[in-house]
Amino acid sequence: MARMILLLFLVCAAIKAVSGRWPWEMLALPPRKAGLAQARMLLGVGEGASRNDIVDAHRRLIVRVHPDRGGTDSLVHEANAARDLLLAQLGERNKELP
Repeated sequence: MARMILLLFLVCAAIKAVSGRWPWEMLALPPRKAGLAQARMLLGVGEGASRNDIVDAHRRLIVRVHPDRGGTDSLVHEANAARDLLLAQLGERNKELP
């Protein structure tokens, strides 16, 4: 039994040394894809949305959920996080300002 545990530990350590990730980390689905889909749904934009589309959708959402208009701080933070995630996903190539 101890030999089996030692062997399992050595295999896990070897995988970590080669790939830089533990074996159980490689089995998990990337949460980023789910987060991107949720952010798109929150802002109401499609997969091919440009930077301007994302920024415009964010502005429209902020107008609706702002605390001065009956919304909450958490809704504003959620909208900002969705915008930031989608803009980061676009990458540096689409950095022109609207």
